[in-house]
Amino acid sequence: MAELPTDPLQRSLPDGTVPEAVVTRTEEHWVTVMVAMLTIMMVIMVLTSFIGALHPASNVEVIDSKTLHLKGEFVESNLGTALEPDGSVTVRLIAQQYDFVPRCVVVPAGTPVKFRLTSDDVVHGFLLPDTNVNTMVVPGFVAEVRTRFARTGDYLMPCHEYCGLGHQAMWAHVKVVPWDQFAGKGFLERTSCATQ
Repeated sequence: MAELPTDPLQRSLPDGTVPEAVVTRTEEHWVTVMVAMLTIMMVIMVLTSFIGALHPASNVEVIDSKTLHLKGEFVESNLGTALEPDGSVTVRLIAQQYDFVPRCVVVPAGTPVKFRLTSDDVVHGFLLPDTNVNTMVVPGFVAEVRTRFARTGDYLMPCHEYCGLGHQAMWAHVKVVPWDQFAGKGFLERTSCATQ
Protein backbone atom coordinates (compact mmCIF):
# COMPACT_ATOMS: atom_id res chain seq x y z
CA MET A 1 0.00 0.00 0.00
CA ALA A 2 1.14 3.45 -0.86
CA GLU A 3 1.82 5.74 1.99
CA LEU A 4 -0.06 9.09 2.14
CA PRO A 5 2.10 12.20 2.30
CA THR A 6 2.15 13.91 5.69
CA ASP A 7 1.70 17.39 4.17
CA PRO A 8 -2.09 17.90 3.64
CA LEU A 9 -1.48 20.20 0.65
CA GLN A 10 0.25 17.38 -1.17
CA ARG A 11 -2.53 14.86 -0.72
CA SER A 12 -4.95 14.29 -3.58
CA LEU A 13 -8.35 15.90 -3.17
CA PRO A 14 -11.49 13.80 -2.76
CA ASP A 15 -14.12 14.04 -5.47
CA GLY A 16 -16.12 17.32 -5.43
CA THR A 17 -13.56 19.35 -3.51
CA VAL A 18 -12.45 22.57 -5.21
CA PRO A 19 -8.76 23.44 -5.06
CA GLU A 20 -7.81 26.46 -2.96
CA ALA A 21 -6.34 28.32 -5.95
CA VAL A 22 -9.69 28.14 -7.77
CA VAL A 23 -11.60 29.36 -4.71
CA THR A 24 -9.18 32.27 -4.24
CA ARG A 25 -9.36 33.24 -7.92
CA THR A 26 -13.21 33.13 -7.87
CA GLU A 27 -13.41 35.25 -4.69
CA GLU A 28 -11.02 37.83 -6.16
CA HIS A 29 -13.14 37.96 -9.33
CA TRP A 30 -16.38 38.64 -7.39
CA VAL A 31 -14.71 41.19 -5.12
CA THR A 32 -13.54 43.05 -8.25
CA VAL A 33 -17.04 42.96 -9.74
CA MET A 34 -18.57 44.19 -6.47
CA VAL A 35 -16.07 47.05 -6.10
CA ALA A 36 -16.71 48.08 -9.73
CA MET A 37 -20.48 48.12 -9.16
CA LEU A 38 -20.12 50.18 -5.98
CA THR A 39 -17.83 52.62 -7.78
CA ILE A 40 -20.30 53.03 -10.66
CA MET A 41 -23.21 53.62 -8.24
CA MET A 42 -21.17 56.16 -6.27
CA VAL A 43 -20.22 58.05 -9.46
CA ILE A 44 -23.90 58.11 -10.52
CA MET A 45 -24.97 59.45 -7.10
CA VAL A 46 -22.32 62.17 -7.13
CA LEU A 47 -23.10 63.23 -10.71
CA THR A 48 -26.87 63.34 -10.19
CA SER A 49 -26.54 65.31 -6.96
CA PHE A 50 -24.14 67.76 -8.65
CA ILE A 51 -26.43 68.17 -11.68
CA GLY A 52 -29.47 68.49 -9.38
CA ALA A 53 -27.72 71.21 -7.40
CA LEU A 54 -27.06 73.12 -10.60
CA HIS A 55 -30.64 72.73 -11.84
CA PRO A 56 -32.98 72.40 -8.85
CA ALA A 57 -36.49 71.12 -9.54
CA SER A 58 -38.02 74.24 -8.10
CA ASN A 59 -37.01 77.57 -6.67
CA VAL A 60 -36.81 78.13 -2.93
CA GLU A 61 -38.99 81.07 -1.94
CA VAL A 62 -40.60 81.41 1.44
CA ILE A 63 -43.95 83.03 2.09
CA ASP A 64 -46.09 83.64 5.16
CA SER A 65 -49.05 81.26 4.91
CA LYS A 66 -51.03 83.19 7.51
CA THR A 67 -51.15 86.41 5.47
CA LEU A 68 -51.31 84.73 2.06
CA HIS A 69 -54.73 86.16 1.07
CA LEU A 70 -54.12 89.59 2.60
CA LYS A 71 -50.97 90.89 0.94
CA GLY A 72 -48.31 90.02 -1.58
CA GLU A 73 -48.31 87.98 -4.75
CA PHE A 74 -51.14 85.61 -3.85
CA VAL A 75 -53.95 88.04 -2.99
CA GLU A 76 -57.23 87.05 -4.63
CA SER A 77 -57.08 89.76 -7.29
CA ASN A 78 -53.70 88.43 -8.48
CA LEU A 79 -54.71 84.76 -8.86
CA GLY A 80 -55.23 83.15 -12.24
CA THR A 81 -53.44 83.68 -15.55
CA ALA A 82 -51.55 86.86 -16.35
CA LEU A 83 -49.81 87.85 -19.58
CA GLU A 84 -46.30 89.14 -18.90
CA PRO A 85 -44.67 91.97 -20.89
CA ASP A 86 -42.21 89.50 -22.49
CA GLY A 87 -45.12 87.50 -23.98
CA SER A 88 -44.94 84.62 -21.50
CA VAL A 89 -47.76 83.70 -19.13
CA THR A 90 -47.74 83.37 -15.34
CA VAL A 91 -50.40 81.36 -13.53
CA ARG A 92 -50.76 81.90 -9.77
CA LEU A 93 -52.70 79.33 -7.74
CA ILE A 94 -53.34 78.54 -4.10
CA ALA A 95 -53.84 74.93 -3.04
CA GLN A 96 -56.04 74.47 0.02
CA GLN A 97 -58.10 71.68 1.45
CA TYR A 98 -59.81 70.54 -0.87
CA ASP A 99 -59.56 72.90 -3.79
CA PHE A 100 -57.26 74.88 -6.06
CA VAL A 101 -57.99 78.61 -6.27
CA PRO A 102 -58.87 79.38 -9.01
CA ARG A 103 -60.30 76.02 -9.96
CA CYS A 104 -59.84 76.55 -13.70
CA VAL A 105 -57.22 78.59 -15.59
CA VAL A 106 -56.79 79.48 -19.26
CA VAL A 107 -53.37 79.46 -20.94
CA PRO A 108 -52.34 79.89 -24.59
CA ALA A 109 -50.80 77.06 -26.61
CA GLY A 110 -47.20 77.37 -27.76
CA THR A 111 -46.31 79.99 -25.14
CA PRO A 112 -43.98 79.67 -22.12
CA VAL A 113 -46.11 79.18 -19.02
CA LYS A 114 -44.89 79.61 -15.45
CA PHE A 115 -47.03 78.11 -12.68
CA ARG A 116 -46.49 79.66 -9.23
CA LEU A 117 -48.28 77.90 -6.38
CA THR A 118 -48.42 77.90 -2.64
CA SER A 119 -50.53 76.30 0.09
CA ASP A 120 -52.13 77.86 3.12
CA ASP A 121 -52.76 74.68 5.11
CA VAL A 122 -51.07 71.31 4.33
CA VAL A 123 -48.84 69.72 1.69
CA HIS A 124 -50.58 69.29 -1.67
CA GLY A 125 -49.49 67.96 -5.04
CA PHE A 126 -49.65 69.65 -8.43
CA LEU A 127 -49.68 67.37 -11.47
CA LEU A 128 -50.61 67.88 -15.11
CA PRO A 129 -50.63 64.44 -16.78
CA ASP A 130 -48.82 64.15 -20.14
CA THR A 131 -46.63 67.19 -19.33
CA ASN A 132 -43.47 67.87 -17.32
CA VAL A 133 -45.51 69.54 -14.55
CA ASN A 134 -45.28 67.63 -11.27
CA THR A 135 -44.38 69.22 -7.94
CA MET A 136 -45.27 69.38 -4.27
CA VAL A 137 -46.95 72.49 -2.89
CA VAL A 138 -45.69 73.04 0.65
CA PRO A 139 -47.11 75.61 3.10
CA GLY A 140 -44.68 78.48 3.62
CA PHE A 141 -42.98 78.00 0.24
CA VAL A 142 -43.67 79.00 -3.35
CA ALA A 143 -43.46 76.18 -5.91
CA GLU A 144 -42.60 77.22 -9.45
CA VAL A 145 -42.87 75.03 -12.55
CA ARG A 146 -42.33 76.08 -16.17
CA THR A 147 -43.76 74.40 -19.23
CA ARG A 148 -45.16 74.99 -22.70
CA PHE A 149 -48.33 73.37 -24.06
CA ALA A 150 -47.92 72.17 -27.66
CA ARG A 151 -51.60 71.52 -28.31
CA THR A 152 -54.92 72.93 -27.19
CA GLY A 153 -57.28 71.04 -24.92
CA ASP A 154 -58.38 70.58 -21.33
CA TYR A 155 -55.94 69.17 -18.80
CA LEU A 156 -57.16 67.74 -15.50
CA MET A 157 -55.06 68.86 -12.57
CA PRO A 158 -55.35 66.52 -9.55
CA CYS A 159 -53.76 66.91 -6.15
CA HIS A 160 -51.51 63.86 -5.97
CA GLU A 161 -50.31 64.25 -2.36
CA TYR A 162 -52.73 62.99 0.28
CA CYS A 163 -54.07 66.09 2.03
CA GLY A 164 -56.99 64.80 4.09
CA LEU A 165 -60.38 63.10 3.83
CA GLY A 166 -61.53 65.17 0.83
CA HIS A 167 -58.32 64.59 -1.15
CA GLN A 168 -59.94 62.47 -3.87
CA ALA A 169 -62.20 65.38 -4.87
CA MET A 170 -59.39 67.94 -5.21
CA TRP A 171 -59.25 68.56 -8.96
CA ALA A 172 -58.85 71.61 -11.14
CA HIS A 173 -58.55 72.28 -14.88
CA VAL A 174 -56.10 73.97 -17.21
CA LYS A 175 -57.74 75.01 -20.46
CA VAL A 176 -55.23 75.49 -23.30
CA VAL A 177 -56.59 77.71 -26.08
CA PRO A 178 -55.10 79.07 -29.32
CA TRP A 179 -53.10 82.31 -28.93
CA ASP A 180 -55.67 84.42 -30.82
CA GLN A 181 -58.39 83.49 -28.29
CA PHE A 182 -56.11 84.44 -25.41
CA ALA A 183 -54.31 87.52 -26.76
CA GLY A 184 -57.16 90.00 -26.19
CA LYS A 185 -56.40 90.26 -22.49
CA GLY A 186 -54.29 93.10 -21.11
CA PHE A 187 -51.19 92.77 -18.94
CA LEU A 188 -53.04 93.47 -15.71
CA GLU A 189 -56.19 91.49 -16.50
CA ARG A 190 -56.44 87.98 -15.06
CA THR A 191 -58.19 85.19 -16.94
CA SER A 192 -60.05 82.20 -15.60
CA CYS A 193 -62.38 79.63 -17.08
CA ALA A 194 -64.27 79.10 -13.83
CA THR A 195 -68.00 79.69 -14.12
CA GLN A 196 -69.20 82.83 -12.36
